[in-house]
Amino acid sequence: MGRGNKRGRGRGGRHGNDRRGGTDSPAVVNPDDGRTDLLAKSDMHNEKFESYYKKQGIVSTTPAQTEGEEKQESEWDRFIETLREPLPTTFRVAGSRQTAKVLNETIEKTYVPQLDGVVFEDVPLAPPVQLSWYPEGLAWQFNVPKKVLRKSPEFKKFHSFLVFETEVGNVSRQEAVSMLPPLFLDVLPHHKVLDMCAAPGSKTAQLLEALHLADEPTTSSIPPGLLIANDSDYKRTHLLIHQSARLPSPALMVTNVDASIFPALRLPAAQGSKTEPLLFDRILCDVPCSGDGTIRKNVGIWKYWNPMDGNGLHGLQLRILQRAMRMLHSEGRLVYSTCSLNPVENEAVIAEALRTISGFELVDVATSLPTLQRCPGMTAWVPTTDRNLTFHDTYEAYIASIPEAKRKEAKMGKSHWPPPAEEAKGLHLERCMRIYPHLQDTGGFFVAVLQRKNAGKAASASPSAVKRTADELPDVEAPEAKKVKLEGEVVAPKDEPMDQDAPAETPTEATPAPEAAPKGNGNVKGKGKERQQDGDNGFKENPYTYIPSDDVIVQSCVRQLSLKPTFPAANVLVRNPSGEPSRSLYLTNDLVHAVLDANDFKKMRLMTAGTKIFTKQDSGFGRANKNAAAKEGEEKVEKEAVESQWRLLSEGLPVVLPYIEPASIIEAELASGALRTLIEGYYPLTSTFAESFRVLVEAKTLGSHVVRFKTGTGDGASLTHDLVLPIWKSQHSVSLMIDKKAKRSVLFLSCVMPAPRVLHADNVAVGSAR
Repeated sequence: MGRGNKRGRGRGGRHGNDRRGGTDSPAVVNPDDGRTDLLAKSDMHNEKFESYYKKQGIVSTTPAQTEGEEKQESEWDRFIETLREPLPTTFRVAGSRQTAKVLNETIEKTYVPQLDGVVFEDVPLAPPVQLSWYPEGLAWQFNVPKKVLRKSPEFKKFHSFLVFETEVGNVSRQEAVSMLPPLFLDVLPHHKVLDMCAAPGSKTAQLLEALHLADEPTTSSIPPGLLIANDSDYKRTHLLIHQSARLPSPALMVTNVDASIFPALRLPAAQGSKTEPLLFDRILCDVPCSGDGTIRKNVGIWKYWNPMDGNGLHGLQLRILQRAMRMLHSEGRLVYSTCSLNPVENEAVIAEALRTISGFELVDVATSLPTLQRCPGMTAWVPTTDRNLTFHDTYEAYIASIPEAKRKEAKMGKSHWPPPAEEAKGLHLERCMRIYPHLQDTGGFFVAVLQRKNAGKAASASPSAVKRTADELPDVEAPEAKKVKLEGEVVAPKDEPMDQDAPAETPTEATPAPEAAPKGNGNVKGKGKERQQDGDNGFKENPYTYIPSDDVIVQSCVRQLSLKPTFPAANVLVRNPSGEPSRSLYLTNDLVHAVLDANDFKKMRLMTAGTKIFTKQDSGFGRANKNAAAKEGEEKVEKEAVESQWRLLSEGLPVVLPYIEPASIIEAELASGALRTLIEGYYPLTSTFAESFRVLVEAKTLGSHVVRFKTGTGDGASLTHDLVLPIWKSQHSVSLMIDKKAKRSVLFLSCVMPAPRVLHADNVAVGSAR
């Protein structure tokens, strides 16, 4: 995360001004100031930045020297010089699908050899390399100028490959250090997970992948766990929803509340009609921060860095962490992270949280990810009290420097300073992790892993206690916190590198938050209009309503696709004021269902839940039904029209596929040429297909169906595993129901690449089509 100008207002932070910056870019005055090519290396200096961090002693400033040799450069020299170098491009292959291994092998065995030895303008270029510490080698890094991506044929081809794979969700453009927090969180499919400051969603995608470890190449599991992805900025939640749609999950909920006052949620109790607190097994606090660890990418920081930014955000960061600690299950794990180098935003927050909420400890994860180079957390630091770098060794000295009449207006609290040495020793702050850019050519980052000392004892989930503790801090005017763009997408127009910014998170004033109201008080059960109540704080999203499993629309979809009796029809919901199926059907798992039953969706500010699986298909039915009615009778046609007007969405296909009777799936071969015809045309006539495929289609009723292209070769392409796609059969034509991006990806992989043409994207339509 990164920084900004002023705090937004309101609980959800939705009333702030529009801002630049995704998780990799702090706010800068001029949109161009963050561009590497607009700031020469000779201008990358900031005296206050260097003086402040030398004072903190984050790295040694003593030059290395051996007897009889000249002095070598100090670690500080290497650190500061690395900050002036462009940040390498990093990406990871989506790890929840078995196809990840196949795709990774293609990069390793096809593209890396092609890029090895490439020379551009007489300069040899290094090929992509795997990040040694990332599990299974599924993360990569390469460092070439943007000009190379545009003009070098070899790198341009590789860049296009990444763009297409990103569009279909198989690759995620993400900064290396941003990949760390989800790895240390160690999520399993049965965990209840909360991502408190989630937008734009790259870390959320990693968490979803961990929940979906049981996914097969063409199907998505329905994990028993839950992921609530929250962000306080209303606009950024939509970006979060878009990002997470690449891995559709019935276990996902997206909310829009201030993380520091996240509401106490409930679950139905195991017995009886009462409810019990929802406590999380895993919580990620990737909090708003000043973002100076991203200075290699966001070079505007050299001009606008301000030592007071971290001071102003300290209170918000502490409130968020304290709130998370109170929602953690007795055997849970919590990860706190920032992309800041400032100990006031890092160790100072951890120390105060451990001091104010008993029963927690820092986890020693020194042996985890053994090839990751890191430095231990700091146990001593000296915050500055103004922009001119005035330092006081203790809080007491700072207070003594202020005239007595103005001491109540002090802008800093005791928690900005380190605890006494003996107390700091007991807190084991050295177990925190500092990632410095010069260690492994990355950005700067901070990670701390916390857990409860004694299993079985959980603190109250109520936010009120956190409010009392955090409010002891002075009311500091904080800069607008931003999620710095550590997690940009690979998607980019044409051949441009992927450096698009995203809206930023807005920190908000903390106010007491009531518990999410229980069922029957503005809850998702019952009709939507009856649920609209006062006190929704301007929240205008539509309610969610679970519909009966025997609903006529649900059953029509079951019959149309020959779904098995095991299909969880009781977990199908709609989202509209009427509470009736009108446009789309969503599917959740049992745990999401339970959360929605026990809580008021307005108090959660629920933006989305589950994944969309069916949508209404209106086009072409009037004429078709009239013609059929004249021949076969009104009653039969009306029944068939209801059943055939809903279609399976591509994003819902992996979730629904395990429940489809295999005999109802159209099995096709690449050699039939049907895949090429479906991709290259819109509503191609049934008569244009080869007989082997045409016969299978003609035997089907009008409406939504699924086709599986089997592993093998044919028609100039090769499939490494089955390719399953949704189609729509009209009276005289058939259409592939995926969007343009997904079609381009299939076309690129099957028809553009030189032979042998290999299709890796088993579920190319997932996450794109609506």
